[in-house]
This record gives sequence, structure tokens and C-alpha cells, in this order.
Amino acid sequence: MTLRARPLLTTLTLSLALGLALAQLPAAAAAADAAAPRYSLREHYTKYEFRIPMRDGVRLFTAVYVPKDASKTYPFLIQRTPYSAGVQADGQLHYGVDYYPEHIGPAQEFEDSGYIFVKQDVRGRYMSEGKWVEMTPHAASQRAAGQGNESQDMHDTVEWLLKNVANHNGKVGILGTSYPGFYTSASIIDSHPAIKAASPQAPVTNLYMNDDSYHGGAFMLAANFDFYSAFVEAPNPTPLPKTWERFDYGEADGYDFFLKHLTLSNITATLSPTQRALLMPTIEHSTYDEFWKQRDIVPHLKNIKAAVLTVGGWYDAEDLQGPLSTYSAIKRNNPAIYSGLVMGPWSHGAWNRADGQSLGYVKFDAKTGAYFRSNILYPFFEQHLKGKNNKGVAEVYAFETGSNVWRNYPAWPPQQAKTRTLYLAPDGKLGWTQPAAGAEFDEYVADPLKPVPYTAYPAQGVPKEYMVGDQRFAASRPDVLTYRSEILEEDVTLAGPIKPRLFVSTTGTDADWIVKLIDVYPAEYPHSDDGAARPNDVPKPALTMAGFQQLVRGDPLRGKFRNGYETAQPFTPGKVEAINFSMSDVNHTFRRGHRIMVQIQSSWFPLVDLNPQTFVDIPKAKREDFRKATQRIYHAPSMYSGIEVQVLGK
Repeated sequence: MTLRARPLLTTLTLSLALGLALAQLPAAAAAADAAAPRYSLREHYTKYEFRIPMRDGVRLFTAVYVPKDASKTYPFLIQRTPYSAGVQADGQLHYGVDYYPEHIGPAQEFEDSGYIFVKQDVRGRYMSEGKWVEMTPHAASQRAAGQGNESQDMHDTVEWLLKNVANHNGKVGILGTSYPGFYTSASIIDSHPAIKAASPQAPVTNLYMNDDSYHGGAFMLAANFDFYSAFVEAPNPTPLPKTWERFDYGEADGYDFFLKHLTLSNITATLSPTQRALLMPTIEHSTYDEFWKQRDIVPHLKNIKAAVLTVGGWYDAEDLQGPLSTYSAIKRNNPAIYSGLVMGPWSHGAWNRADGQSLGYVKFDAKTGAYFRSNILYPFFEQHLKGKNNKGVAEVYAFETGSNVWRNYPAWPPQQAKTRTLYLAPDGKLGWTQPAAGAEFDEYVADPLKPVPYTAYPAQGVPKEYMVGDQRFAASRPDVLTYRSEILEEDVTLAGPIKPRLFVSTTGTDADWIVKLIDVYPAEYPHSDDGAARPNDVPKPALTMAGFQQLVRGDPLRGKFRNGYETAQPFTPGKVEAINFSMSDVNHTFRRGHRIMVQIQSSWFPLVDLNPQTFVDIPKAKREDFRKATQRIYHAPSMYSGIEVQVLGK
């Protein structure tokens, strides 16, 4: 799911299947590339297709690409996927040994060096037999016929490959991005001794806890609706669907579509029964119940014998928390192995074959994706699968955004980071000291029928750019509170989780509290070139980077879950209450001359589903439940509201 690497044809939605995010080359580079001999996977590899039997008799479809040079042995590099082990050609999905992808490895170095590449349909998907289950529970109390365990399926696959494929060196590596990242994590539990290295990348980990489905107890509407409208169950084995169809919103902007339908029951009624089948359980289980707990892979990441390199992106709109939770759990539960972490300045999957040089208008000053593939990922697998020397190995490779430099740490979060609080103060001020005097609170009226959008432009699905999007449009709204620091006299680097600590009240009985941490660029800043002007036409308005309000991190808390996600509790209208929650980590430097900004609002639509602001089971809410409410944020003595951060170098 992502929510989990979404297949081709859905570029603005959740997903990005491994290796499909190719950056467009400038014209000159494209011309040079066209003149060079084109690499041919078919020339160097022979493709085989197998149906590998599991211990329960279910057979899993597996494509194997073996180097034609038989003068030496090679390790296996396996990817297990729910998005098809077939090949996209002529706009359709194909199976058969005559169909080759343009590339099969995570980078050209892998194909040149030589690996036996394996791609497998997980059980119940496409050409594999069995019954597919969302986020396969590792320790299910009972399983229906055809359901399996991913660790066991991996074990049986490795055993078969070792016995039936020639010219291997007895070593196995695994990798995958998004949903295949989950299968990578699940496959190394009680791992087969031949598995020596694994790289779960953007692994779906706990769908409810700041992962694909929920953030702070609030449902991630736009992403999940868009994903599940195309990701559906199908009878198997089958090579269908040949293509992925986009949902017809009937509106240019998802904001208009979702607001017109308003309630979750009306929104989901626009889908077919097949499209609703996988989506509805994620909506109906709105608290952190057993449905979600049994799908959390973290408690089971034990008895791992392979070296693990977990990879994620600071601007991954889908699976940002997953890599951090996965790295931490593997390190904690398996102290004898190498557990490494890479966090780059990437959107979902952008480290796969893309340059990683920019995201939207925000630049990173280097080809971070290429650097990762050549200097971190490739040496990791070469070391553990071929015994090659890997100099200067770090545990944590973290790209520091803002200053745009790679940092190495012995652990994450960095132990030297110190906890400090950015206090909200009267008159929209933000600072490191508790406010002395002034108004006791700030307030705004939140109207769920006029929600705050999360982008300044029309969008369907979830555009990846929103994670660094300019927030100036939101700062001008009366239902968004904005707090600014003074101009910074020196750099401020935050490394670790962001934790709002707020005192609030509402005139309703429920409310969402969305907190955004923002980097405000100086009034004088270099112009961002967004393309050559047409000399004979009036040009489009250029986005001025001076004063740009870059989103660094944003997350909601659904107020009814302020005391825990298992049980919802209403607000008493007008009663002041403390709310505390954790947003995902950052590694960002606010540069000298910039400002730090915090925005607080009660809707972020349609990224997050609407809170009616009355205490109801939101999946069952009716139109009349959606009501205005006055929200207050307090900064009086004994009720200081602030944002707890981890600061380096202070």
C-alpha cells in the first residue's frame, strides 16, 4: 500500500514503485545520452520465471535475472512486492521471459558488478497463489487457508533458490521501497542464515502511528482515498490489471471534490465495492485497536542475523516514521548486528534513480540520490554480500537540510542534542524564553465547511512537493495562528523529534490541532530560476523565494485522542486542557538571517479528513455534525504553550 510504492500512472498519489522515479534530463544531457550506447539488461542477463513452492503448498511467482558471465559466482538480491514482478512495456504490464525491464538493480553499479536479481509476487498478488492480507500480521492467532507468514515465505524462497539456481555464492540480500520495504523488514525476522544484508527503504511499519493511514489519530484522507481507488484485491494467479486506472474526481481540485461530499460515508460511496474493500477497514478502525496492533511489525523485529541499512526521506509524505521506528527497533532488539540508518532530503522513494537535487522550489545543492546509491547503498551490499572493503562506515547518515550537508552520527537521535522549548507568546511572537506579560490566549474560529487547504494550488492525490511547500497562503488566513521568532543571529540546528506542548480550549466537543514548523527565508534571497522566459509573451508570475515560508514539519493531533489513541474522550466546552504529542523527526538548520515560524490551525484539508468538531464517531458523522468552534491557544503563566525541540550546538 503506499502508502507503499504506488505503481506507474499515479504520479501525484501515494506511491512510487522502486526504480520508477526517473528525473527528466536537461536537453543537452538527453542528447548526449541518446548518442551513447544504450545499456541493455538483456545483453548481460538471462531471465527465468519460476513458481516456488512454500511449506503449505502455495506457489509464489518469482522472476530471476542471472548474469550471463558464468566465470564467477554472484549473490542474490531479492525484492518481494505486491505491485507485480512483471514488466511494464508499451504502457501495459507483461509477464514472460521475453520481457525485460530497462533496469532491475537499484543502481547501475549493481548491474555492472553482477548480482542474481530476484523479484517475487508476494502471496495473493498477481501471479502468486495464496491469500493476500494487508500488512501480514507476523503472529496471527489463526490464518485462513492460503494466508502465510512473510518470514517463512522468505525462508522457503531462499532455500529453493540456493538449491535450484546455479552460480551463486551462497549469500542473499534483500531490499525494497515502501510496501516492498515492509516485506523486507518482515522477511528478516528469524532470518535464514544465508541472508547477510537487508535494506528496508521507506518501510511501512505501523499504519496507525504516523504512517500511511493515520497521523495523531487523524485519517490521512487524500492519500488513502487515491491509493485504494486503484490498489484492489483480484483473483489470483492473474497478470491483471494490465494498467492502473486513475479515479475520476470530476473536479480539477481534490479540495472541491471532498468538500462537496463532506462526510466519509458520502466520500466512500463514490467508490465501487471493489475499491472500498481494502479502504473501509482502515477508516472504520478509527482507534488504535487490535486491527492495527497485530499489523505493527516493530515488536517482532527480532532474531535478525543480517546487517540492516534502513533508508528514509525527511520529506516522505507517506512513510517518514517507518524508517525511524524500524531502525530503532532493530538496533534495540538485535545488538549483535549492524543496524544503520540513512535519512536524506527526499520525497517517497526519490533516492531510487532520481537525482535528489531539489524538491519543488527547495534546492539541496547536490545530487543526493546519486551520492546515496554510489557511496552508501552499493558499498553496503558489496561489503556484506561480496566481502569488499567499505571504508568509513557510519551508523547514521543524516542529510541536514537548510545547510545542505551530510552528517554522520553514532546513533539517532544524536545524543548531544539538548532539549529546548520554543514558546508561543502574545502578538505572534516565538522565542526561547517564557513570555512575561500580555494577552492570556490567542483564538480563531474554525469552520469545517471552510477548511484550511494544505496546498496553495489545485491538486488531486497528494503532491510530493507539499512537504516543503510555501505556507504564505496559510499565514494570511484568520483561522491560522502564526508565531515568528526574531531574525536569527546564528544558525539553529534541530535534530530529533518535534513535540508540541500546548494548553488549549474549544467551544466544541472535539477538535484537531495541526502544528507546522516553518523556515522563513530572509527578505533578500537569491531568485529561484523556474525556467526560461518567453521573450515575446507576458511571462507567468515568478515565485519569489524572498520571504518563502518553507514547511519543515507538520502533523495533526485529533483532540479526542489527547490521552491515548485507544479510547476517544470529548472536550468539555471552554475547559483548558493540556495536549502533548510527537511529530516526526527533523534534521534541519535554520540559517542565520532566517526566522523560525510556528503555525497552528484546526484543519488541513483534504490531506487530513475533517473533524466535525462535535464528539462523534467520525466515519459515521452526518452533515449536521459539522459545526464552527472557537479554538484558543494559551500562553499565560502556568499555561505556557510551546514546541519542544532537540537543538545541536547549544
